[in-house]
Amino acid sequence: MKKINNNDNNIIYYIVGKNIKKYRERKNLTQSQLADLCSLSVGFISDLESNTFRTISLNTLYLISKKLEIHPKQLFDDLD
Repeated sequence: MKKINNNDNNIIYYIVGKNIKKYRERKNLTQSQLADLCSLSVGFISDLESNTFRTISLNTLYLISKKLEIHPKQLFDDLD
């Protein structure tokens, strides 16, 4: 994975991806299980979490947040 620069406009994808992974792991879900819950591919979830994806719809983010049982805003929270 490439190094992330806080001044990079794409940092939001890094933050969202890392938050998806954090909340997925808190629910003890695998990428495959989350993908199945959301009717998405495992590759899509993997790409989101690994910062290799550069676009995602709000509808998809909303769906993922609902399946993770979190408020969609939490996907955008700064990383700890």
